[in-house]
Amino acid sequence: MARRLFGTDGIRGTANKFPMTPEIVLKVGQALGLILRKIPRRSNHKPMVLIGKDTRLSGYMVEQALASALNSMGVGVQLTGPLPTPGIGFLARNMRVDAGVIISASHNPYDDNGIKIFGADGFKIPDSMEREIERIVEEEDINQHLAKGDAIGRTRRIDDAAGRYIVYAKNSFPLNLSLEGMRIVLDCANGAAYKVAPAIFSELGADLVVIGDEPNGYNVNDKCGALHPENLAEAVVRYRADVGISLDGDADRVIMADERGSIVNGDHILAVCAIHLSKKKMLKQNTIVATQMSNVGLDHAMKKHGIYVVRTDVGDKNVVEAMRLQGYTLGGEQSGHIIHLDHSTTGDGCVAALNVLAVMRDEQKKLSELKNTMEDVPQVLINTRVGQRKELSTITGYDKLIKAAEGKLNGEGRLFVRFSGTEPLIRVLVEGRDKVQIGQLAEEISKFLQSELA
Repeated sequence: MARRLFGTDGIRGTANKFPMTPEIVLKVGQALGLILRKIPRRSNHKPMVLIGKDTRLSGYMVEQALASALNSMGVGVQLTGPLPTPGIGFLARNMRVDAGVIISASHNPYDDNGIKIFGADGFKIPDSMEREIERIVEEEDINQHLAKGDAIGRTRRIDDAAGRYIVYAKNSFPLNLSLEGMRIVLDCANGAAYKVAPAIFSELGADLVVIGDEPNGYNVNDKCGALHPENLAEAVVRYRADVGISLDGDADRVIMADERGSIVNGDHILAVCAIHLSKKKMLKQNTIVATQMSNVGLDHAMKKHGIYVVRTDVGDKNVVEAMRLQGYTLGGEQSGHIIHLDHSTTGDGCVAALNVLAVMRDEQKKLSELKNTMEDVPQVLINTRVGQRKELSTITGYDKLIKAAEGKLNGEGRLFVRFSGTEPLIRVLVEGRDKVQIGQLAEEISKFLQSELA
């Protein structure tokens, strides 16, 4: 069966449209419950699932459908309310539940929503489990498996989830350091971290200027957060802050700004942390993991410091998988998903920011100085909305167009084209020495694909 529900990062789509309808969410929850019931347990207690969400209006609808579905299968549910995605990963393991679910569409607009599922180990569930959920939704008569009588599950809200996550995040910051005397502009994207993030940084002593902390169900990621770091950069200059931190809707990614108001993306954050850890002999195998979207300048900077770079497909789940397989502890994406695997099981914007702040404090350097250890190679990324998906190599004229573009780059750049796993977009990335040339090539390829995939 074709994978129709799960993309590169869980299930995602417009609320009340397939696959994010109450009916489909109900079936997905029941499929998850059925799988959890079949897993051998150490006791006779009901399976338990933790559910968190971000601040979207549709979160209430999805939360109730998902909780009802799990209860109908004899699974208990604990609701955390708004909490960052990495918080659910942490709490799933910390609270010894059988799975954790975050209801969020991450960086997407408010009218989208999604579901990401974590296992009892705190890591996102494997592809095999995603496929089994899809199979059950498609093929099984779930009515044959419904719980009866006292086997039906119940749902309750837990009050201390936010506090547990705050303590967990703060523990990633060295005990011998403090943020006292540091002014930070913090943009919470009107999202899941609007309460916990200010608490984390203020409790460590920072002088905070907080923006994007007034969610109303509609304004998550709206001209704020990691997708709009220009607002953060302007605020850093206006308030004469030392640094800016910008999260996205579910706070699993971070983009920063230095004291001059210059944007610091995920590649530079990776470089700053990798070089610092390598100096201290704390970077496992002296290797980091990045994706195909990361700027080749990252490879050049790492090579100067004797650090190896492993590349994976796009998606923090793919980065984590490579890290776990080979025993690496630092990886991430240009978009700001940064994984410190010795502390987190997935991308964590707050933890990533704290690690950069720790480098600033430990080395007594400003972020503008630290980020200059990496120089970006000119890069153009165009996201084009498309109406259909098909194997690119089957499109007449595509291979010829790509070969011609590669010929123009003459070995001094690269092309990377892929469909988004979370939105109806195709992404065209071109790197090279000539900014005008790569812009023209990216535009030419994008227009061609937009026409062919309309």
